Amino acid sequence: MVKEINVEELKALEKPVLVDVRSEGEFAEATIPGAMNIPIFNDQERAEIGKTYTQTSPAVARELGLSIVSPKLPDLVKEVEELSKKGQLVLFCWRGGMRSKSLAAVAELMGIPIYRLQGGYKAYRSQVVNYFQNKLPFQVIVLRGNTGVGKTELLKKLKAEGYPAIDLENLANNRGSVFGAMGLGNPPSQKKFEGLLYEELASLKDFSYIIVECESKRIGRVTLPANFYTAMQDGIQILLYDSLENRVQRLIQEYTSMPQAIEEISVALQRLIKTLGNKKVDELSALLESKNLDRFTEQLLVEYYDKLYAYPNEPSSKYDFYINHEKPEKALRELESYLDEKVAQQGRESPVLRV
Repeated sequence: MVKEINVEELKALEKPVLVDVRSEGEFAEATIPGAMNIPIFNDQERAEIGKTYTQTSPAVARELGLSIVSPKLPDLVKEVEELSKKGQLVLFCWRGGMRSKSLAAVAELMGIPIYRLQGGYKAYRSQVVNYFQNKLPFQVIVLRGNTGVGKTELLKKLKAEGYPAIDLENLANNRGSVFGAMGLGNPPSQKKFEGLLYEELASLKDFSYIIVECESKRIGRVTLPANFYTAMQDGIQILLYDSLENRVQRLIQEYTSMPQAIEEISVALQRLIKTLGNKKVDELSALLESKNLDRFTEQLLVEYYDKLYAYPNEPSSKYDFYINHEKPEKALRELESYLDEKVAQQGRESPVLRV
């Protein structure tokens, strides 16, 4: 039997198997995080049906859709049946229309237990948009510091130990700099990024705070929701600093571990001509070509990044807390103590409203 559920009821399902039956293009643009794609119509078929709908009539368009999908039904049902063995199956399309209804009806006839999401992806998207229109229900802890101090490294360790850390750069598939997209593939759409961030926040709803790395409002091709960015600016600011030598080695290890790193860095370097001038970029290019990576990275940090971000490379009372990251394990324990003794305690004294 097909059971209709709304987006709130979807949250109550334990590890649902989400199936997006929209076209591959729609799925690539944005979907409910974790969903898989079983398109009833591909992009070309969908465009053809849409053209028929507007230029001829809805009735003819439905007939065309039926003629396209009929030969596919046996294979579609087999796919759905296999997936139903993995958990509670939930079908959805754009707004809970004909595509999900048709496949759900056939699945029901074959005795496959199935849910269908009312309102489809549109209903889920509305929930995400509404969430980011309200005040963020967390206190935000922001790790700040110059390039190479290891902010992302520290975030990952915190997350591995159960702290509510969110790697925004990972969600955006960009490191947030002129070299940020290197080796990371295609970035998500704005809608997909917001969905991923929403799910991260939903998974941390039992915490009074979250920890993120300092970012500008824009990370690569995506933009942080206004309420999230405001909460970052108003949150607890923690300075992370490290020696120049450690920062250089950390960056070399990160970037040169990628295939074709030198070639990609060389191309990205040309974007700094307007800031550094042709002479300095030529000097950096020469160091890169000769594989003098230590000197190249040091100059890039001193001449560009440190001037751009201008964070202290030493303790500073301008921040709520500061940590020396020269000894990573010691720094991790210091930050965890601060979070446990100061931030979490404050959260217990001043409970945050949940939505």
